Amino acid sequence: MDRHGGAFSRRLSEAQSDPTGRRWLFIPYDQLNDRIGPLLREDPSELGIILIENPWKASRRPYHKQKLALVLSNLRHFALEQAARGVAVRHVVARGPYGETLKPLARELGGHGPVRVMVPAERELRTDLQPCLDAGYLESIPHEGWLTSRDQFLRSQKGTTWRMDSFYRLVRRESGILMENGKPVGGKFSFDVENRKSWNGDPPAPKLPRFKIDAIKEEVGELIEARFAEHPGELNLETIPTTRAQASRLWRWAKQHCLPSFGPFEDAMSTRSTGLFHTRISGLMNLHRILPGKVVTETAELDLPLPSKEGFIRQVLGWREFVHHVHEVTDGFRKLRDREPSVAAAPGDGGFSSWKGTKWTCHSAGRTRIDGGATPAFLGSDDPVPPAFWGKSSGLACLDRVVREVWSEGYGHHITRLMILCNLATLLDLSPRQLTDWFWIAYSDAYDWVVEPNVLGMGAFAVGDLMTTKPYVSGAAYINRMSDYCADCAFDPKKDCPITSLYWTFLDRHEERLSKNPRLRMQYNSLAKRTPARRRVDRDVYREVRERLQLGRRLTPGGLSTTR
Repeated sequence: MDRHGGAFSRRLSEAQSDPTGRRWLFIPYDQLNDRIGPLLREDPSELGIILIENPWKASRRPYHKQKLALVLSNLRHFALEQAARGVAVRHVVARGPYGETLKPLARELGGHGPVRVMVPAERELRTDLQPCLDAGYLESIPHEGWLTSRDQFLRSQKGTTWRMDSFYRLVRRESGILMENGKPVGGKFSFDVENRKSWNGDPPAPKLPRFKIDAIKEEVGELIEARFAEHPGELNLETIPTTRAQASRLWRWAKQHCLPSFGPFEDAMSTRSTGLFHTRISGLMNLHRILPGKVVTETAELDLPLPSKEGFIRQVLGWREFVHHVHEVTDGFRKLRDREPSVAAAPGDGGFSSWKGTKWTCHSAGRTRIDGGATPAFLGSDDPVPPAFWGKSSGLACLDRVVREVWSEGYGHHITRLMILCNLATLLDLSPRQLTDWFWIAYSDAYDWVVEPNVLGMGAFAVGDLMTTKPYVSGAAYINRMSDYCADCAFDPKKDCPITSLYWTFLDRHEERLSKNPRLRMQYNSLAKRTPARRRVDRDVYREVRERLQLGRRLTPGGLSTTR
């Protein structure tokens, strides 16, 4: 994607080895590590790798500039690292789908057998490559970055619903991680109940590391600002680790400064720190620049408080692996236990076009069998993502702050994603598919196997209780308890915050579907105690908030029914 003569092209050319007689691998953008697969076991002097930069893929959705920079700069540095090992590197720029680009390359390079590829994590890429696999140009081999098997997932589940805790317990037992004499260290598998403290500033949140902007990264930044100028989000190259050494440095920082306090404050939110004690390694881990197996093994060996150690391992060995299996088993939620949801014909832009006022054109439409994803909506929600998710002020301090941070950093930890963004989206009946596309676009660590289970499955409750027991929704009290957001808000969480009315009228509106859920029995008992007059006010607040946010108007305390 850079012109010939750029820093990357020059350095790669200088480091190249003779490609003659090599066995070739295609390395997708999310497998950038030589400690897994054939790159680990086979002689570098006998191997060649194909790396593809793909502006066609980058233009499929209006991805955050920070995400584009993370992927592209890591791919380029991985190319240089492999060339330095003696691996022959064939670096190409695609003009269309990956399969179209690989077909002639595989014909050219396949003299010593078909080009091999570890099974890509993203369904979109697997679909793109399938014609090459069917024709024999590519050979699929197992992806060695995952820590668990589909067999383990299926053996852990009973009945028609899937639960992470059952999967996690089985994997802990069979792996021996945090186990002693067949029992969990500390006497229980999860310390989640102990990890729900709010944060008052003590201990101080760690200062984020900064990473050198070398010639490769600088070139990537210039390319993105030139070629992808219409994409949203701020670009801050100093925050992006790109080399193997920088990835290792981020993980060392996380172990030293984040993990000791991770557990107690993993659900906390604050205006004073966007990440608190979250490690920020998810973007690199999803590219496999940092290997999940290394993360789990080294965390288990650290001298840490057990709630922090177990809580972090559960995120990686438990939830991350669980959502990957759910996504694969359901074929991206296209195949559910009782139905096959409709599928969008083309990629969605998460509301970008409505916010920007100009239509986002997906240049990939019609060139592959790749669709826009399944569209389940258990609750029937279908409102568009409003301009507030793109930076237009809503008047709700919690929403406005989190959205600002996302478009600034391409990052947010799991509670701001779940209990601010998904919570409000669910209370407002936003389209689960469009919300999922928004997450896919906005976050640097987002891929289909990540966002579809986390947003369609969990955050928006779009597949019902298939993988979670209840909708994750709350009123203002929870946000006030777990954050300091409300202190800067025009609304008072105890008096007039509309989020509380949104919560109650959500339960009211969806009573037929949700009231029999045993996890919501207490909430529906409380709803029954609200007077008819109060319920009418709740419904009025929902109608007014929904209307104003869709129009891009700011909410004010004096203008809502809750204050009358």
